[in-house]
Amino acid sequence: MALSAQQIPRWFKAIKLSSFINAPQLTKCFTKPGKTLLHGFSAEPQISSGNCFLQWGFKTYRTSSLWNSSQSTYSSSKENNSAQDTLLPSVSEQSQKTQKISSFDSELSLEGLDDLPPLSPMQPISEEEAVQIIADPPLPPVSFTLKDYVDHSETLHKLVLLGVDLSKIEKHPDAANLLLRLDFEKDIKQILLFLKDLGIEDNQLGTFLTKNHAVFSEDLENLKIRVAYLQSKNFSKADVAQMVRKAPFLLNFSVERLDNRLGFFQKELELSVKKTRDLVIRLPRLLTGSLEPVKENMKVYRLELGFKHNEIQHMVTRIPKMLTANKRKLTEMFDYVHNVMSIPHHIIVKFPQVFNTRLFKVKERHLFLTYLGRAQYDPAKPNYISLDKLVSIPDEIFCEEIAKASVQDFEKFLKTL
Repeated sequence: MALSAQQIPRWFKAIKLSSFINAPQLTKCFTKPGKTLLHGFSAEPQISSGNCFLQWGFKTYRTSSLWNSSQSTYSSSKENNSAQDTLLPSVSEQSQKTQKISSFDSELSLEGLDDLPPLSPMQPISEEEAVQIIADPPLPPVSFTLKDYVDHSETLHKLVLLGVDLSKIEKHPDAANLLLRLDFEKDIKQILLFLKDLGIEDNQLGTFLTKNHAVFSEDLENLKIRVAYLQSKNFSKADVAQMVRKAPFLLNFSVERLDNRLGFFQKELELSVKKTRDLVIRLPRLLTGSLEPVKENMKVYRLELGFKHNEIQHMVTRIPKMLTANKRKLTEMFDYVHNVMSIPHHIIVKFPQVFNTRLFKVKERHLFLTYLGRAQYDPAKPNYISLDKLVSIPDEIFCEEIAKASVQDFEKFLKTL
């Protein structure tokens, strides 16, 4: 047991070192300092095998009976040799003294140091001892950012190493408090291994956990049951991994909810099992998001835009985002394509990606083609331009192949708008 900086002066005074050790010997014993502890003193000083005065002094401090007997022995020896006080001891005498000390040291043990009384927190210390005390920075009782706790929390530290963005999680106080209470080995490690086995790569874990930190509040067995359910519906392991990456909250929903969602889309769109499965693989948010936008858009396509049920079915299986798109954007795009560009329903159905395009892009290109006299969208007439090419190809190819003009001409035209 190592002594504290406050205890060292106490046993030094008690054992009266001047009676049996000199300064050179003391210096020799401390030639190789050991590991520095919190209060700045050496934990393992190099002890001379010949003197071992530290061990001798430590034990003497706690064994008063042995000390008294040693003192009496020393006094009688001093009286018998009073006439030779001024003479140097012979080599044999010095060897005998060394053997006596070594023999006495062997009888003593450092276990007695455990009996030292603890220091009182009110005990005064010197300025030299005070400046050697190194205190850890205090843990903030209240904070608005998780970075103040990273150095104190193994869980937060390892999540940062995984790439988790704590600045986004701390916007949700309940989630931040949850992470502070979790133990990495007990609560987090098994879920990380589960996600990796599912198919989430190491470089994807940070992004996934930043979005779905609530996965740590889920029971691991429930997560496995949900994956097993999806696989029972003929979703492959690769399909499940892809769905979880695109919709991180997918694993947080119960088997009953997942089953109800799959049944809803199959019934509402009158799709086969395979087409329903392909639909949610491409857009797994359909299983996790609200159904209200989906129901609303279905009414818009049918009642406001005038599409037939089979036409809606064809478009949403080609472009699943049409089920969750903004209603206003849908109606504005249809109005411009159908009423301004004069493109009928059956052609729009063949190229539903137009609903996945920004309206200003369609306007710019249509106006440029109109300016050049090339805005012809009827497949039965010459120089037909399909909606697919109009919205999908880059400007350079559009100008060269469709408009038959240079990019500079297109840019000049756009400045006139």
